[in-house]
This record gives sequence, structure tokens and C-alpha cells, in this order.
Amino acid sequence: MNSKTGIAVVGSVLVDRLCEIGAYPNIGELTTIRNLSLSVGGLVPNDTIDLKKIAPDLPVFAYGKIGNDDLGQYVLDTLQKHGVRTDGIRIDDSEHTGFTDVMSVVGGQRTFFTYSGGNSFFGYDDIDWERMSARMLHLGYFLLLDKIDVGDGLRILQEAKSRGIQTSIDLVSEHSDRYSLVLPCLPYVDNLIVNELEACKLCGMDVSEEELPTVAEKLLRAGVRERVIIHTPKQAVCRNREELTVLQSYELPQGWIQGTTGAGDAFCSGALVGIYYGKSDAEILEYAQMAAVASLRSTDATGGLKELNELKEHTKTLSRI
Repeated sequence: MNSKTGIAVVGSVLVDRLCEIGAYPNIGELTTIRNLSLSVGGLVPNDTIDLKKIAPDLPVFAYGKIGNDDLGQYVLDTLQKHGVRTDGIRIDDSEHTGFTDVMSVVGGQRTFFTYSGGNSFFGYDDIDWERMSARMLHLGYFLLLDKIDVGDGLRILQEAKSRGIQTSIDLVSEHSDRYSLVLPCLPYVDNLIVNELEACKLCGMDVSEEELPTVAEKLLRAGVRERVIIHTPKQAVCRNREELTVLQSYELPQGWIQGTTGAGDAFCSGALVGIYYGKSDAEILEYAQMAAVASLRSTDATGGLKELNELKEHTKTLSRI
């Protein structure tokens, strides 16, 4: 009998510093920051908080690296407030906590300046494997973590599988040829959860939305062990070894979308809850879409998430595309 329980979320830890400005200055000019607010960001805070909101009784463990500074303490306080176990967060006295400065023009566009900090140095050796008690391990974001991308991600997944832990990963979207770095990891990934751009880049195909099932099947043949989940604004596709499941997205009324930050993480978290509790692929996609839709109701990454029963009520009146 497997005594492991809960989900470990492993990877990037950031703090978003939202700076509200009146206008973006030209080079050499000054502008005033009118308002400053903080929120946690990155895969680990977003997914762990989402998981605890959707399934409050689910044990959730955070693994990453922060600096011994005020931003790092803010991350720890925020995660602990939501019931996330933070024993796996490493504190590095020689590095700063990663952050993103978001310059937001009121009523206009946003510009991002990010500093990786401790994330650049997080890897396999930062995990206390003998104390790892989770039944599932979710790792990301690939292509954003230096040591993870060049070998430690593969080592983490191999170690997890050797210990009977179910694995999943996700990526960041970028226009590059670096997706080949992820391919050796796929035979150690039970569940791959990506958007359409990431899926196509990963398998080297440029296809229409209607052809995404072909992309999912190719990624299964590349080594993914259980299922490939691909999400787009219009639909979600899940391909396992036996069958294909496609679920159209919800039709959202005007004014529903307050922000898109964290919607992909919310989708992933909903899917992970469904996978953890052994739901069918159709239910996994439904959980994921309900979480993403709720996320869109908030301007920040995690504010819109609710408990599963509330998510169901939230979307009961919505029709599908």
C-alpha cells in the first residue's frame, strides 16, 4: 500500500512587484510610481495556492529556492497562510529572492522586468528526497530555470519515478529552439500539461487547432507515460494510451475577464486535482477549465480560485463554445 500523500510542487518562486505609473517614460526621463503592491508569483506559489483553494484538505508541499530577505519571508508567510507546507523551500544567504517588477500604466499596457535570483541555482540537490512524502510531483517551469533545463530537471524526474512518485511537468512559452532540452525528460513524465504553442514547439510541428490531437499523440510516442493535456482558449485536449478526449471551453459573458495572469497555472492545478483523485480524463479537463475560468475573474494569479464545489456552481450557468 502506498503511504505517500499529497502533491509536491517544484520549481520557480517569485514575487511580483506591481508598480502603477501614469505613463511609460522615454530613455533618460523620470516617471513617478503612484502605487506599489506585492503578490507571489511563479509556478510554486501560483500552483500550491490554487491547489489548496480547490481542495483544502489536500496536502500540498512547496519546493524552491529564495533569498534570506524580506521578499523571501513574504513568500513563506503567504504560502503558510494558505496551508502550504514550506519545509522544502531552501533559503540561500548568498542570493536574493527572485522577483518581477511590473510597470503598469493605468488603463494601458504592462512591461515586465524579472530577476531570477535563487531560482537560477535551484536543482536536484536542494530536495531532501528521504523526507519526500508526496504521491505526486509537479515540476516547472522548464525553460525558465537554469539548472533544471540543463540536467537537474531530468534527474529530479528520474529520482521521483524511482521512488514511485507520479510526475507531471509544464513549460513556459517562448519562441526558441530550446524545447529540445525537455525531450529527454518525457519518458519520466506521467502527465504533460502544456498550451498549444508549447506542445507544437516541443514536438516540432506547426499545426492548426484541429490537429492538436495529432500533436498529443506524437508527444505520447515521444515517451510521456500516461496522458498529454493541451489547452487553448477554445478547447482542451487529452490523449492517453487508449483514447482521445476533447472538451470545448466555456463561453464567457462580456465583463467576465478581469485578468489573465495565472490562468494557465489555474488550469494546471485543476487538472492535477482531477488526476490526484483518479478522475476520468473528461472530468480532469472539466476541473481544469473550471479553475481557469474562475481565475479569469481576478486581476491577480490566485484570487479567483474557489473550492471545487464552488467552482462547479460558478460555471453551472455557462454554456460551451
